Formats: sequence, C-alpha cells, structure tokens
Amino acid sequence: MTTAYITHTRSPEHDLPGHPEHAGRLAAIHALFESSGITDRLHNLMAEPAAEDQLRLVHAPEYLAALAALAGKERGLMFGSDTYALPPSYEVARLSAGAALLAVDTVLAGAADNALAAARPPGHHALPDLAMGFCLLANVALAVRHAQAVHQVERIMIVDYDVHHGNGTQAIFYPDPDVLYVSTHQSPFYPGTGAIGDTGVGEGLGATVNVPLPAGTDDAALAAVFEQVVWPVARRFQPELMLVSVGFDCHWDDPLGGMLVTLEGYRHMSAELIGMAQDLCAGRIVFVLEGGYNLDAVAHGMLNVAYALLGEDTISDPLGEPARVRRWTDRQPSLAPRLAQIREVHKLD
Repeated sequence: MTTAYITHTRSPEHDLPGHPEHAGRLAAIHALFESSGITDRLHNLMAEPAAEDQLRLVHAPEYLAALAALAGKERGLMFGSDTYALPPSYEVARLSAGAALLAVDTVLAGAADNALAAARPPGHHALPDLAMGFCLLANVALAVRHAQAVHQVERIMIVDYDVHHGNGTQAIFYPDPDVLYVSTHQSPFYPGTGAIGDTGVGEGLGATVNVPLPAGTDDAALAAVFEQVVWPVARRFQPELMLVSVGFDCHWDDPLGGMLVTLEGYRHMSAELIGMAQDLCAGRIVFVLEGGYNLDAVAHGMLNVAYALLGEDTISDPLGEPARVRRWTDRQPSLAPRLAQIREVHKLD
C-alpha cells in the first residue's frame, strides 16, 4: 500500500498570534510524523500553489484579486470577526489548495493508492466569494472540481466530519447531482447551517446529506451514524473517488468543540471510510485536514489516519477517554429518532 503525504513549508507565514488556527497546528503534525518514523514510510510530496485558472473553478475572480492585493501591504484584514488574511496569506492558501489538488492527481494517476494532505489554512467554510470560519480557499471543493475537469471523474463523494458544518462545501455543490456531500457536525453550532432538511436543490436534490448532532455526541453515536446513514448513501451513490474533510475538533478535549469523540473514535471513522473506498471505488480516497485545535489531538489524529491509509490498525492516543459526562448509550433514545428522520428524508429504508 502506497500512501502519498502532501504538505508545504510556508505555513508559518500565515499566523496570527492568539488565533486558534495557527501555524503550530501543522508544526505539531510534522514533528510527530518525524518522531514516529512514519514519514519515511510515506510517499512524500511538496505542494505547488494552485494556479489562478484552477482557483476559478470555484472562486470568483474579484474575490481572488482582493486576496492577491494583500501581497506587499503592511497589514492584513479580517473577514468578519474570526478569519484573518495577512499579506502572505493568499500564497499560503494557494499552497493549501494545491496540496489537495496534488493529492487527487497522485491517486488518480496511480502513483499512490490513497493520500493525506496536511496543509493550512483549512477550507470547508470558504464560499466562492467570501472567506469565513478560518478558511480562505475551498480546498476540498477545488480538488473535486479539478477531478471533474481534468480527470473526468463523474461521481465524487465528500465526507466531512469536522465539528462545524462545511457550509462552503455544501453551497458549492448544492445543485450538483454528481457530488455527494455528507456532513456530520455539532448542532446548534457555528455556522448555523446543515439542517436535516437541507438536501440539495434542482438536479442536486438528495445529494446533500446532513447529520446534525448534539453536543456530547461520542464514538458510539458516530459509529451508528456511519452504519445507518453514511454506508447506505455511499452504496447507493457508488462514488468513483472519495474525499474526506477531516477535522479533529470533535475530540473531547478540543477547546472549540463540544463533542466527546476520542482518537479511537476517529480511527474507527477513518477505517470505515477507507473500507468504503476499497469496496466502492478501488480504494481511491484522499483525506484533507480541516479543523482541530488541541495540538495533541490533531497531530495524533493525523498520524492515525496515516496508519489507517497504510492498512494498519495501529493507534496513537496519549489523551484517552473523556471523564466528564455520561456515555452516549445513556442518551441513545434521543438520537435514534434523529437518525430515523435522516433515513426517511433520504429514503434509506
């Protein structure tokens, strides 16, 4: 099994002191990969910046021009209250998008069986004409459009299990019947989108599957979601390629999220998706980093994804189990109707 690992070296240039989405996230991943020895077992590639014409597959030219205009300025700007762009940020974001594009190219060319892109800033909140939620460019969405335009892949499945709903990814593909977008996310929570009834529009009706989950959701709950929702919609859709927006802010010790997922729970989800890809699309799957703001959780979480992509059951977990609340099995009756509703909306019975 050959796993491509794609990253870039300019992450420290996009860094705002005190902000949760900072360069230390990627540095922690790189340091753990080196100390664990896994780097030498991966097919290591450095991203090139996504080209302007590639970015225009998703983003408005005026928006890209506004980001590019920051270069050489003395100070950056804020999009809303949470998303920063510094003078070098556009170039760093182009590298982050380029990492996702290269991951798709590498897998579809057969140079690797699967791929892991570790780059920042993240992307699943970015809209065609607006940065938000720490995201500047829609990395996964750009990779999907690239796979469609360059590789003529017809059916692509995105699974997003960041704690926040990927409103940008959803908006980009909402009318597209050839892209299945599946999101599990905490709700109510930022950005306030991702309701069960949001299922697409026009020809894309039914190709958006939202699984909003309450704070306190844990490993067992997400395992049930995968068994009752994610697997059935994937089998029905029959993707040719899968991309995963992987956010580690569902972890119980994340400073921003309110879920109770462990690193073992994340390992299970990764293994399920890899198995899904092996069953449905010859193993063609690409994981792309999104959120996660506990440095241990994001670093060990990415390491465990790499192990899983290599076909191993190894797990690295220095954080263990949450100790502060009841397990999901005590709340199962309240979640069962929600899963039943999702199955009814998407005609999974």
